[in-house]
Amino acid sequence: MALEFIGIAHTRPGSESEAADPTSPIIQPDYLKAIARAHEDSGFDRILVAHSSASPDGFTVADQILTHTERLGVLLAHRPGFVSPTYAARKYATLDAFHPGRIALHTISGGDDKDQARDGDISDKPARYRRSDEFLSIVRKEWESAEPFDFDGEFYTVRGGWSAVRPALGGIPIYFGGASADAIRVGGKQADVYAFWGEPLAGIAERIEQVRAAAAPYGRDPRFSVSLRPIPAATEAEAWERAAEILELTKERAGQLRKSWGWGGAKRDHAEARGSQRLLEYAAQGDVHDKRLWTAVAKETGAAGNSTALVGSYEQVAEALGEYVKLGVGTLLIRGFSPLDDARDYGTLVRLVRESEQAGRLVGAGA
Repeated sequence: MALEFIGIAHTRPGSESEAADPTSPIIQPDYLKAIARAHEDSGFDRILVAHSSASPDGFTVADQILTHTERLGVLLAHRPGFVSPTYAARKYATLDAFHPGRIALHTISGGDDKDQARDGDISDKPARYRRSDEFLSIVRKEWESAEPFDFDGEFYTVRGGWSAVRPALGGIPIYFGGASADAIRVGGKQADVYAFWGEPLAGIAERIEQVRAAAAPYGRDPRFSVSLRPIPAATEAEAWERAAEILELTKERAGQLRKSWGWGGAKRDHAEARGSQRLLEYAAQGDVHDKRLWTAVAKETGAAGNSTALVGSYEQVAEALGEYVKLGVGTLLIRGFSPLDDARDYGTLVRLVRESEQAGRLVGAGA
Protein backbone atom coordinates (compact mmCIF):
# COMPACT_ATOMS: atom_id res chain seq x y z
CA MET A 1 0.00 0.00 0.00
CA ALA A 2 1.12 3.54 -0.70
CA LEU A 3 2.47 5.68 2.11
CA GLU A 4 -0.29 7.51 4.01
CA PHE A 5 -0.12 11.02 5.49
CA ILE A 6 -2.46 12.10 8.29
CA GLY A 7 -2.82 15.59 9.76
CA ILE A 8 -4.96 16.82 12.64
CA ALA A 9 -8.20 18.78 12.80
CA HIS A 10 -8.80 21.79 15.03
CA THR A 11 -12.06 23.66 15.58
CA ARG A 12 -10.24 26.83 16.66
CA PRO A 13 -6.64 28.12 16.67
CA GLY A 14 -4.24 27.08 19.40
CA SER A 15 -1.43 24.69 20.33
CA GLU A 16 1.34 24.36 22.91
CA SER A 17 2.96 27.47 21.47
CA GLU A 18 0.14 29.18 19.58
CA ALA A 19 -1.96 31.26 21.93
CA ALA A 20 -5.72 31.28 21.44
CA ASP A 21 -8.25 33.67 22.89
CA PRO A 22 -9.72 31.62 25.78
CA THR A 23 -13.01 33.49 25.39
CA SER A 24 -13.37 32.62 21.70
CA PRO A 25 -15.83 29.88 20.68
CA ILE A 26 -14.39 26.38 20.88
CA ILE A 27 -16.13 25.63 17.58
CA GLN A 28 -15.29 28.02 14.73
CA PRO A 29 -16.73 26.50 11.54
CA ASP A 30 -14.72 28.64 9.14
CA TYR A 31 -11.45 27.71 10.86
CA LEU A 32 -12.30 23.99 10.70
CA LYS A 33 -13.10 24.29 7.00
CA ALA A 34 -9.85 26.18 6.38
CA ILE A 35 -7.66 23.63 8.15
CA ALA A 36 -9.39 20.71 6.43
CA ARG A 37 -8.95 22.27 2.99
CA ALA A 38 -5.32 23.14 3.79
CA HIS A 39 -4.60 19.46 4.47
CA GLU A 40 -6.37 18.42 1.30
CA ASP A 41 -4.44 20.97 -0.76
CA SER A 42 -1.14 19.80 0.80
CA GLY A 43 -1.73 16.22 -0.30
CA PHE A 44 -2.70 14.61 3.00
CA ASP A 45 -4.78 11.42 2.89
CA ARG A 46 -6.63 11.84 6.18
CA ILE A 47 -7.06 14.22 9.08
CA LEU A 48 -7.39 13.07 12.69
CA VAL A 49 -10.35 14.18 14.78
CA ALA A 50 -8.96 13.66 18.28
CA HIS A 51 -10.89 13.00 21.47
CA SER A 52 -10.88 14.08 25.10
CA SER A 53 -13.51 14.43 27.82
CA ALA A 54 -13.85 18.12 26.93
CA SER A 55 -13.81 17.84 23.13
CA PRO A 56 -16.65 18.70 20.75
CA ASP A 57 -18.56 15.72 19.37
CA GLY A 58 -16.23 14.01 16.94
CA PHE A 59 -18.89 12.54 14.66
CA THR A 60 -20.27 16.01 13.95
CA VAL A 61 -16.80 17.44 13.36
CA ALA A 62 -15.92 14.53 11.05
CA ASP A 63 -19.08 15.03 9.00
CA GLN A 64 -18.27 18.73 8.59
CA ILE A 65 -14.78 17.91 7.32
CA LEU A 66 -16.02 15.26 4.91
CA THR A 67 -18.78 17.52 3.60
CA HIS A 68 -16.47 20.46 2.92
CA THR A 69 -13.65 18.55 1.22
CA GLU A 70 -13.61 16.38 -1.88
CA ARG A 71 -11.25 13.48 -1.21
CA LEU A 72 -9.74 13.99 2.27
CA GLY A 73 -10.44 11.12 4.67
CA VAL A 74 -11.04 11.35 8.42
CA LEU A 75 -9.50 9.28 11.19
CA LEU A 76 -12.14 9.63 13.90
CA ALA A 77 -10.93 8.86 17.43
CA HIS A 78 -13.33 6.99 19.67
CA ARG A 79 -13.17 5.82 23.30
CA PRO A 80 -14.96 2.53 23.93
CA GLY A 81 -17.21 2.54 26.96
CA PHE A 82 -19.53 5.46 26.40
CA VAL A 83 -21.46 4.36 23.29
CA SER A 84 -22.57 0.77 22.77
CA PRO A 85 -20.42 -1.00 20.16
CA THR A 86 -23.40 -1.88 17.95
CA TYR A 87 -24.52 1.75 17.87
CA ALA A 88 -20.97 3.04 17.34
CA ALA A 89 -20.57 0.64 14.42
CA ARG A 90 -23.72 2.01 12.80
CA LYS A 91 -22.58 5.60 13.36
CA TYR A 92 -19.31 4.90 11.54
CA ALA A 93 -21.10 2.93 8.81
CA THR A 94 -23.52 5.81 8.29
CA LEU A 95 -20.66 8.26 7.77
CA ASP A 96 -19.11 5.77 5.36
CA ALA A 97 -22.38 5.54 3.41
CA PHE A 98 -22.44 9.30 2.85
CA HIS A 99 -18.66 9.49 2.22
CA PRO A 100 -17.59 6.06 0.92
CA GLY A 101 -14.10 4.94 1.91
CA ARG A 102 -13.24 8.19 3.68
CA ILE A 103 -13.79 7.29 7.35
CA ALA A 104 -11.57 5.27 9.70
CA LEU A 105 -11.82 4.46 13.42
CA HIS A 106 -9.01 5.30 15.83
CA THR A 107 -9.47 3.37 19.08
CA ILE A 108 -8.36 5.26 22.20
CA SER A 109 -8.79 3.02 25.24
CA GLY A 110 -7.86 5.84 27.61
CA GLY A 111 -4.52 6.39 29.36
CA ASP A 112 -5.55 9.03 31.89
CA ASP A 113 -7.80 7.99 34.79
CA LYS A 114 -8.82 11.58 35.52
CA ASP A 115 -9.92 12.27 31.97
CA GLN A 116 -11.91 9.03 31.91
CA ALA A 117 -13.60 9.89 35.20
CA ARG A 118 -14.83 13.23 33.85
CA ASP A 119 -17.10 11.23 31.55
CA GLY A 120 -18.10 8.87 34.35
CA ASP A 121 -15.69 6.00 33.66
CA ILE A 122 -13.83 4.84 36.78
CA SER A 123 -12.48 1.56 35.41
CA ASP A 124 -8.75 0.91 35.54
CA LYS A 125 -6.50 0.66 32.49
CA PRO A 126 -6.39 -3.15 32.22
CA ALA A 127 -10.18 -3.23 32.27
CA ARG A 128 -10.35 -0.51 29.63
CA TYR A 129 -8.19 -2.56 27.27
CA ARG A 130 -10.27 -5.71 27.86
CA ARG A 131 -13.33 -3.60 27.11
CA SER A 132 -11.73 -2.28 23.90
CA ASP A 133 -11.10 -5.85 22.79
CA GLU A 134 -14.77 -6.77 23.19
CA PHE A 135 -15.90 -3.47 21.69
CA LEU A 136 -13.90 -3.96 18.50
CA SER A 137 -14.98 -7.59 18.15
CA ILE A 138 -18.61 -6.52 18.25
CA VAL A 139 -18.04 -3.56 15.92
CA ARG A 140 -16.56 -5.88 13.31
CA LYS A 141 -19.49 -8.29 13.67
CA GLU A 142 -21.97 -5.42 13.25
CA TRP A 143 -20.17 -4.35 10.06
CA GLU A 144 -19.68 -7.81 8.60
CA SER A 145 -22.59 -10.03 9.72
CA ALA A 146 -25.37 -10.51 7.20
CA GLU A 147 -27.22 -12.57 9.83
CA PRO A 148 -28.09 -11.64 13.44
CA PHE A 149 -25.39 -12.51 15.97
CA ASP A 150 -25.06 -12.94 19.73
CA PHE A 151 -22.15 -11.92 21.92
CA ASP A 152 -21.46 -12.71 25.58
CA GLY A 153 -18.55 -10.94 27.23
CA GLU A 154 -17.33 -9.34 30.43
CA PHE A 155 -18.53 -5.89 29.39
CA TYR A 156 -21.06 -6.39 26.60
CA THR A 157 -23.95 -8.73 25.89
CA VAL A 158 -25.66 -8.64 22.51
CA ARG A 159 -28.67 -10.62 21.42
CA GLY A 160 -29.56 -10.70 17.75
CA GLY A 161 -27.19 -7.92 16.76
CA TRP A 162 -27.64 -6.82 13.16
CA SER A 163 -27.31 -3.62 11.16
CA ALA A 164 -29.16 -2.47 8.06
CA VAL A 165 -26.23 -0.16 7.22
CA ARG A 166 -22.84 -1.77 6.67
CA PRO A 167 -19.67 -0.44 5.02
CA ALA A 168 -19.65 -0.97 1.29
CA LEU A 169 -16.19 -2.56 1.45
CA GLY A 170 -17.21 -4.86 4.29
CA GLY A 171 -15.39 -2.95 6.99
CA ILE A 172 -13.75 0.29 8.03
CA PRO A 173 -10.02 0.56 8.87
CA ILE A 174 -9.32 0.28 12.60
CA TYR A 175 -6.36 2.17 14.01
CA PHE A 176 -5.23 1.49 17.55
CA GLY A 177 -2.92 3.29 19.98
CA GLY A 178 -1.21 2.45 23.25
CA ALA A 179 2.23 1.54 24.59
CA SER A 180 1.45 -0.78 27.50
CA ALA A 181 1.60 -4.58 27.39
CA ASP A 182 -2.21 -4.66 27.49
CA ALA A 183 -2.38 -2.28 24.53
CA ILE A 184 0.01 -4.39 22.48
CA ARG A 185 -1.94 -7.56 23.29
CA VAL A 186 -5.29 -6.07 22.20
CA GLY A 187 -3.92 -3.99 19.34
CA GLY A 188 -2.06 -6.96 17.92
CA LYS A 189 -5.35 -8.84 17.79
CA GLN A 190 -7.57 -6.04 16.49
CA ALA A 191 -5.62 -3.29 14.72
CA ASP A 192 -5.37 -2.76 11.00
CA VAL A 193 -2.94 0.09 11.77
CA TYR A 194 -1.04 0.33 15.07
CA ALA A 195 -0.10 3.88 16.03
CA PHE A 196 3.02 5.00 17.92
CA TRP A 197 4.13 8.39 19.18
CA GLY A 198 7.41 9.70 17.82
CA GLU A 199 10.18 7.75 19.53
CA PRO A 200 13.76 7.29 18.34
CA LEU A 201 14.19 4.84 15.49
CA ALA A 202 15.43 2.04 17.74
CA GLY A 203 12.37 2.41 19.96
CA ILE A 204 9.98 2.24 17.01
CA ALA A 205 11.77 -0.81 15.61
CA GLU A 206 11.39 -2.52 19.00
CA ARG A 207 7.70 -1.72 19.20
CA ILE A 208 6.99 -2.88 15.65
CA GLU A 209 8.54 -6.22 16.55
CA GLN A 210 6.40 -6.47 19.70
CA VAL A 211 3.15 -5.73 17.87
CA ARG A 212 3.94 -8.11 15.03
CA ALA A 213 4.58 -10.87 17.57
CA ALA A 214 1.24 -10.13 19.27
CA ALA A 215 -0.58 -10.11 15.92
CA ALA A 216 0.91 -13.32 14.53
CA PRO A 217 -1.28 -15.79 16.50
CA TYR A 218 -4.35 -14.15 14.93
CA GLY A 219 -2.95 -14.26 11.41
CA ARG A 220 -2.84 -10.48 11.29
CA ASP A 221 -0.21 -8.27 9.65
CA PRO A 222 -0.95 -4.69 10.77
CA ARG A 223 0.46 -1.54 9.28
CA PHE A 224 2.19 1.00 11.52
CA SER A 225 1.85 4.73 12.13
CA VAL A 226 4.22 7.20 13.79
CA SER A 227 3.11 10.63 15.04
CA LEU A 228 5.61 13.48 14.84
CA ARG A 229 5.74 17.28 14.99
CA PRO A 230 7.95 18.50 12.12
CA ILE A 231 9.65 21.90 12.42
CA PRO A 232 11.08 22.47 8.92
CA ALA A 233 12.61 25.62 7.47
CA ALA A 234 14.70 26.69 4.48
CA THR A 235 17.89 25.92 6.41
CA GLU A 236 18.74 23.79 9.43
CA ALA A 237 19.83 26.86 11.40
CA GLU A 238 16.49 28.58 10.77
CA ALA A 239 14.63 25.45 11.84
CA TRP A 240 16.48 25.28 15.17
CA GLU A 241 15.81 28.98 15.71
CA ARG A 242 12.10 28.32 15.25
CA ALA A 243 12.30 25.32 17.58
CA ALA A 244 13.81 27.53 20.28
CA GLU A 245 11.00 30.06 19.82
CA ILE A 246 8.39 27.29 20.08
CA LEU A 247 9.94 26.04 23.32
CA GLU A 248 9.96 29.51 24.87
CA LEU A 249 6.33 30.09 23.90
CA THR A 250 5.43 26.68 25.30
CA LYS A 251 7.09 27.55 28.61
CA GLU A 252 5.20 30.84 28.76
CA ARG A 253 1.90 29.04 28.19
CA ALA A 254 2.68 25.97 30.31
CA GLY A 255 0.51 26.94 33.27
CA GLN A 256 -2.48 27.70 31.07
CA LEU A 257 -1.99 24.46 29.16
CA ARG A 258 -1.82 22.35 32.30
CA LYS A 259 -5.07 23.85 33.53
CA SER A 260 -6.78 23.33 30.17
CA TRP A 261 -5.64 19.70 30.19
CA GLY A 262 -7.03 19.26 33.70
CA TRP A 263 -3.72 18.98 35.52
CA GLY A 264 -4.15 21.97 37.82
CA GLY A 265 -1.40 24.53 38.33
CA ALA A 266 1.56 22.32 39.25
CA LYS A 267 3.87 20.83 36.63
CA ARG A 268 3.29 17.15 36.10
CA ASP A 269 6.53 15.22 35.82
CA HIS A 270 5.11 11.87 34.76
CA ALA A 271 1.89 11.00 33.00
CA GLU A 272 -0.16 7.86 33.58
CA ALA A 273 -0.04 6.77 29.95
CA ARG A 274 2.85 4.43 29.15
CA GLY A 275 3.37 6.21 25.83
CA SER A 276 3.93 9.50 27.64
CA GLN A 277 6.27 7.82 30.09
CA ARG A 278 8.36 6.46 27.22
CA LEU A 279 8.69 9.92 25.65
CA LEU A 280 9.74 11.37 29.01
CA GLU A 281 12.32 8.62 29.45
CA TYR A 282 13.85 9.48 26.09
CA ALA A 283 13.71 13.20 26.96
CA ALA A 284 15.63 12.51 30.18
CA GLN A 285 18.39 10.91 28.11
CA GLY A 286 18.83 14.01 25.94
CA ASP A 287 17.05 16.69 23.95
CA VAL A 288 18.01 15.28 20.53
CA HIS A 289 17.99 11.71 19.22
CA ASP A 290 18.82 10.39 15.74
CA LYS A 291 20.11 13.88 14.72
CA ARG A 292 16.62 15.46 14.41
CA LEU A 293 14.18 13.99 16.94
CA TRP A 294 13.75 16.81 19.48
CA THR A 295 12.18 16.01 22.88
CA ALA A 296 12.28 19.38 24.67
CA VAL A 297 8.57 20.17 24.21
CA ALA A 298 7.63 16.70 25.44
CA LYS A 299 9.70 17.30 28.55
CA GLU A 300 8.09 20.70 29.17
CA THR A 301 4.49 19.50 28.72
CA GLY A 302 4.80 16.13 30.42
CA ALA A 303 4.45 14.44 27.02
CA ALA A 304 0.72 14.98 26.93
CA GLY A 305 0.07 13.68 23.46
CA ASN A 306 2.46 13.35 20.57
CA SER A 307 4.99 16.06 21.35
CA THR A 308 8.33 15.06 19.83
CA ALA A 309 9.52 17.05 16.82
CA LEU A 310 11.77 16.60 13.79
CA VAL A 311 13.90 19.72 13.26
CA GLY A 312 15.85 20.63 10.13
CA SER A 313 15.62 21.85 6.57
CA TYR A 314 12.73 20.54 4.49
CA GLU A 315 15.04 18.02 2.87
CA GLN A 316 16.50 16.90 6.22
CA VAL A 317 13.09 16.46 7.84
CA ALA A 318 11.80 14.57 4.81
CA GLU A 319 14.83 12.29 5.02
CA ALA A 320 14.20 11.73 8.74
CA LEU A 321 10.56 10.82 8.04
CA GLY A 322 11.81 8.41 5.41
CA GLU A 323 13.93 6.59 8.00
CA TYR A 324 10.75 5.61 9.83
CA VAL A 325 9.25 4.35 6.58
CA LYS A 326 12.31 2.15 6.07
CA LEU A 327 11.55 0.49 9.41
CA GLY A 328 8.11 -0.55 8.17
CA VAL A 329 5.99 2.49 9.01
CA GLY A 330 3.23 3.03 6.43
CA THR A 331 1.46 6.03 7.97
CA LEU A 332 3.02 9.34 9.01
CA LEU A 333 0.83 11.47 11.26
CA ILE A 334 2.38 14.94 11.24
CA ARG A 335 1.04 18.05 12.88
CA GLY A 336 2.56 21.41 13.60
CA PHE A 337 2.78 23.95 16.38
CA SER A 338 0.99 26.52 14.21
CA PRO A 339 -1.75 24.16 13.02
CA LEU A 340 -3.20 26.02 10.04
CA ASP A 341 0.02 27.57 8.73
CA ASP A 342 1.92 24.31 9.16
CA ALA A 343 -0.79 22.31 7.40
CA ARG A 344 -0.28 24.58 4.40
CA ASP A 345 3.50 24.41 4.69
CA TYR A 346 3.73 20.64 5.05
CA GLY A 347 2.81 20.17 1.41
CA THR A 348 6.55 20.42 0.70
CA LEU A 349 7.33 17.61 3.13
CA VAL A 350 4.56 15.41 1.73
CA ARG A 351 5.87 15.95 -1.79
CA LEU A 352 9.52 15.25 -0.88
CA VAL A 353 8.72 12.03 1.00
CA ARG A 354 6.42 10.78 -1.74
CA GLU A 355 9.11 11.46 -4.35
CA SER A 356 11.55 9.38 -2.32
CA GLU A 357 8.96 6.62 -2.02
CA GLN A 358 8.30 6.61 -5.76
CA ALA A 359 12.02 6.53 -6.46
CA GLY A 360 12.37 3.40 -4.30
CA ARG A 361 14.64 5.07 -1.74
CA LEU A 362 12.47 4.20 1.28
CA VAL A 363 12.71 0.44 1.13
CA GLY A 364 14.35 -0.99 4.25
CA ALA A 365 14.64 -4.22 6.19
CA GLY A 366 11.35 -3.62 7.98
CA ALA A 367 9.33 -2.24 5.05
